Amino acid sequence: MDRLLITLLIKIAAAASIASILSRSGRFLGLLMRDARSIGANLQLSLAVSLLCAAGSLVRLHSPYAAADICFEASMVCGIVGGYVAGLVGGVVCSLPATLSGEFLAMPLYAAAGVLGGLLRDLAPDVEDVWTFSPFFDLSLWRLVRNKAHRARSIYHVVMLLALLSAELMRYLALQVFDKRFIFTLYQRQSDLATVGAVCLTTIFTISLPLKIWNSARNERLLDAKERLLVQARLAALSTQINPHFLFNTLNTVSSLIRTNPEKARQVVYRLSSILRRLLSKSDNFTPLRDELSFIDDYLSIEMARFGDKLHFSKEIDEQAMDRLVPTMILQPLIENSIKHGLAAKLNGGSIRLSGQLRDEGERRRLQLVVEDDGVGIEEERLATLLEQAGIGVSNVNERLQVLFGSAYRLEVFSKPGAGTRTEIEIPA
Repeated sequence: MDRLLITLLIKIAAAASIASILSRSGRFLGLLMRDARSIGANLQLSLAVSLLCAAGSLVRLHSPYAAADICFEASMVCGIVGGYVAGLVGGVVCSLPATLSGEFLAMPLYAAAGVLGGLLRDLAPDVEDVWTFSPFFDLSLWRLVRNKAHRARSIYHVVMLLALLSAELMRYLALQVFDKRFIFTLYQRQSDLATVGAVCLTTIFTISLPLKIWNSARNERLLDAKERLLVQARLAALSTQINPHFLFNTLNTVSSLIRTNPEKARQVVYRLSSILRRLLSKSDNFTPLRDELSFIDDYLSIEMARFGDKLHFSKEIDEQAMDRLVPTMILQPLIENSIKHGLAAKLNGGSIRLSGQLRDEGERRRLQLVVEDDGVGIEEERLATLLEQAGIGVSNVNERLQVLFGSAYRLEVFSKPGAGTRTEIEIPA
């Protein structure tokens, strides 16, 4: 009996190992993720499972390791996951090594188990109920009694549990009717009730464990997909927070120029249309630094129309950095801050300097961007909480960088009242 228990435990471990191997396949997991699969997709799932399990049957036939053979259970798993056709094909493929070795009951028995698995899939109130099945009989009954909101699911799980027990009893009855050499079992005709019960429980766990492993892998992929969608939605929200702010400021500039300088107002509108065309045609979160600088040139031409000779701008960019990708519209809010909060309050205006260079840190390259002005600066109290302040500008840029790069970026603001402000961004190149 002790030897049998060890064999049964190894059998469960073999089922878990095969399920884990398959869950690492992106192709296999992608098929599992589909809500509606074609017959071809279901057959691919079935063949992936059955071929591995058929190899286990070959190991059992040519070695003393009987626990390697989980073909009977695998046939039913194929049906539960893929339906009737997948279960039938899976059962036939799983049975081939045994059938060719003289175990002639293997094919009809495994094929029947696969079809039974397909029936269980069809009986499910919801396809997702297949994945939440528990091998623990007491838990299934507890859910049936206590969980009134999901009574249909609880009833289905009890039916599924009884069906799995019936499948193993079907194999036991086949052993009683036919010769032992025609069918593979882990017990004998004269086995006691405890032995048969232990094998039945092992069958239930061997079938349910792959379902649990694959469901866990499915949930992880679903969470990853939802996190990506959340990041995209958050970035979109942050971008739309910047664009209207910039648009309103520009329209105010146009409004002030229409009466005083219509020709300059026309040029500003032309520049604005160029900027809006670029914004509306670009949906990516990243853009080459070269394109970002072109955007800045258009933006500053609008601001210079308002400030005239009071605003000076210079840039010094490493040529090797020009084609590196940067977050879209990451520089414009910083330059806008320099103009609005740093230079607008100075009677004689001021200058803004933009620089960019690549830096080597070990084997990794980093892109450093610096926006510097000689404006009025920022008070020490406000500077200490600048990145945490909700609103538009540097805090928005910081939040976007955090979403895109996690902890792999650096944004620092240095400022002294009356001496100007320097904002440094460092991101992976």
